[in-house]
Amino acid sequence: MRYAEINRKTAETNISLQLDLDGSGTSKIDSGCGFLDHMLTLFARHGRFDLTLTCKGDTYVDDHHTVEDIGIALGDAFAQALGEKRGILRYGDTLLPMDEALILSAVDLSGRAYLGYALEISAEKVGSFDTELCEEFWQAFVRNAACTLHVRQLAGKNAHHIIEGCFKSVARSLKTAVAIDPEFADEIPSTKGVL
Repeated sequence: MRYAEINRKTAETNISLQLDLDGSGTSKIDSGCGFLDHMLTLFARHGRFDLTLTCKGDTYVDDHHTVEDIGIALGDAFAQALGEKRGILRYGDTLLPMDEALILSAVDLSGRAYLGYALEISAEKVGSFDTELCEEFWQAFVRNAACTLHVRQLAGKNAHHIIEGCFKSVARSLKTAVAIDPEFADEIPSTKGVL
């Protein structure tokens, strides 16, 4: 079972997270940030990951610490659940339409952290959510999952659709990348022999 459980407590947040990479897409999310709850529910569903998350954060200040620290915890969970990454496809990409928005994502579970982020979100907020936190979330995720992630907005102006399309597209790309390739199930997908 490719499963991880992360408990992360700082002066700003207290996070409990459980992730099953081979799940059915069920989730129970309570981050203290309604829009992020919605995005993580979509992420779990479209990636077919089972995800349980609770976070008690200093949202009376703003959502920054909560969003960033959940990105850290989710990245840690992917790294832990993948272990040495034996047998995975390693790469995944998705072109996802979300109404008028069109989002491209590509991931390499390389062991190297890099985020290529090209979303042009003109609105500062979706509801009470600061849209700049979308980039903060994915930056924290890639640093801790040790993966390369590129996400590009090819069309669209609606901030909600752009961010939702991003979370769905990345979920689908990760679903492909973490899948086991039966032909290479006992191999590390690298000429170096380690990722």
